[in-house]
Parts: sequence; C-alpha cells; structure tokens
Amino acid sequence: MTKIKNLKKAANRIRKAIKNKEKIILYGDADVDGTTSVIILQDSIKSLAGKITDVYFPDREIEGHGITEIGLKFLEKHAPGLLIALDCGIGDVKEVDIARKMGFEIMIIDHHEPLAEIPKAKIIVNPKMEKDKSIFREFSAGGLAFKVAEELLADKMTETLKGNLLELTALSTIADMVPREKENKFFIDQGVAFLENSWRPGIKAFLEEESFKDYSTINQKIHKIISILNVRDVSNRLPASFQLFN
Repeated sequence: MTKIKNLKKAANRIRKAIKNKEKIILYGDADVDGTTSVIILQDSIKSLAGKITDVYFPDREIEGHGITEIGLKFLEKHAPGLLIALDCGIGDVKEVDIARKMGFEIMIIDHHEPLAEIPKAKIIVNPKMEKDKSIFREFSAGGLAFKVAEELLADKMTETLKGNLLELTALSTIADMVPREKENKFFIDQGVAFLENSWRPGIKAFLEEESFKDYSTINQKIHKIISILNVRDVSNRLPASFQLFN
C-alpha cells in the first residue's frame, strides 16, 4: 500500500484536536469528490467521539472555487480552530494566509497539482507534492480522505465502518475519473460491493427509484447517481450530494 507523506502527522493532529476538544471545521469542494471526502473524515472523527464544529462548501457561482474569502468570513466566528480543507486548498495561497491571521490552523488534503507557490498550511497531504515519494499518486480527494481515516482510526476501524467509508471512496474515485489501478481499483471493487447494500438512505432511495430499474448493473446505477449529483449547486450551504450521502 502507498505511504503518503504526512498521513501520520495529519492523523496525529486530528487525534489531538479530538482529545483537546478543539473546534474542527471541514471545508470541501461541492462536487461528489469533495462532499464524499468531507463525509469520510467527518464520520471517522465522529467514530472517535470527536465533534465537527461546522462544514462549509463554497457556492462556485458566487464565491468561485476553493477556500474563499466569503467562506472564511462566514467561518471566522469559529476561530481559533483546526480548519481542514478537502479537495481544495493547494492553490489558495492568499486565502490560507487570511485564515491563519484569523487564528485557524490549516490542514490541506488535496489531490490537485500544486502550483509554483505552496500555501503555508500546517500540514499538507498531497502525493503530488514535489518531495512526496509515493509510488502511486493518482488518488481522488475521497481516496486521500480514506487514507487519512485509516491512519486516524487504526485498529478502531471496524469492518462495518470500513465498508461505510469505502462505498463513499468508490463514489469519489469513479466520479473524479482517476486511473482505475492499484489502490483505486481496490477502492472501487470493494466500495461498489458495499454500495449494493448501502444503509445510507439517500443511496438506497436512488437504487430503489423506479427509473433506476432500467439499469441492469450496479455500475450503471452508480454512474447515473454521479451524473445527477456531480454538480456544484449549493442550497442552504450544503450540496445535494452531501445531504443525500450524509
């Protein structure tokens, strides 16, 4: 299995935040990859009796992509705290500086290509960083969130919880169209098997919907779900995919 730089450091920092009852804010992109990565980390933290202070998804039509000044102004009331950016952040140099001045400690879990200037985040988990020695680097954000969750939970990762997280990881990996090889293939193969019998009401409702009976395989149904939900419309600050999968 690929060992990505800063996985252990990220897990230890989250564990410390849980122990010290620090405020934890999850900030994700509003597409399927971003929302599933937020839920993966949220569910992992909650399984350790941690509390999520807030989650935030930028409205791309109003704010643009990534960590935004509008988003930070909304979240400033929670500072100081640990702000974890998922599926975004690696290109947000100015915004990370603003967040730090507000009193946030920033962790970035992102799979996008880094630019010439790297944000001054406390911890960055991104296998595409120049000094990362990972053998495999083509994860979705959900895949990276699952890797952090594995490190965070360690022997507290039950088979039931693992299945619940893998179904989201599969959705993320398929939606983001990353290469279906190495660990991504594992995520898809295992996650799709759990998706067929998902406990999540939103997923169950889709799979049982009358129009979905026209699709003969679970893979066809998954692609249909993604095509419907892989938009960045944000209603009441929460994307439809977050509301359905959460």
